[in-house]
Amino acid sequence: MKPIRTERLILRNWRDDDRPLFHRINSDEQVMEFFPFRRSRAEADAKLDAFRAEIEHDGFGWTAAEVAQTGECIGFVGLHGAENKPVPNAGAVEIGWRLAPEYWGKGYVSEAARAWLAFGFETLELDEIVSFAVWNNTRSTAVMERIGMRRDPARDFDHPGVPDSHPHLKRHFFYAISRNDWFQSPKQNPPLS
Repeated sequence: MKPIRTERLILRNWRDDDRPLFHRINSDEQVMEFFPFRRSRAEADAKLDAFRAEIEHDGFGWTAAEVAQTGECIGFVGLHGAENKPVPNAGAVEIGWRLAPEYWGKGYVSEAARAWLAFGFETLELDEIVSFAVWNNTRSTAVMERIGMRRDPARDFDHPGVPDSHPHLKRHFFYAISRNDWFQSPKQNPPLS
């Protein structure tokens, strides 16, 4: 994929030197608070390899987010097909993110997500981009609202991938933004290249 540059970030495919950070954000208790699993280093490495191959094939995916000024990989933000999730329409594309905690609260996710929304609607010509989070994950739902997504309670669902051992993580709030809404909204922090 051609990297996407925003004001402060480079959204790019994964590299081998990103592996330690990728493992950390997939095993850290604070980062993974709303997930029923933690990944071992071997599992994280396998997932990074899968993400890298998908990005190479599709031209987008859960891409590494790098601070342009320092070259630090801080996590991922991207678009991904939601085919295996309980999304009502076939072919739905999900926007999502996961950053190391020291980078939370700095606007990085919103900045990168807006660039991905622009890519999704302007380059891929998608009709809708969706997102969802555990019902009380207010950090993520606040980002969804900041980037112009709106909750659709009629599409809230109990995630079938969450085991019965974690009932508090089953209920997910569903958010979406349509192509029409994107083009009618004021754009903030558009991609630079």
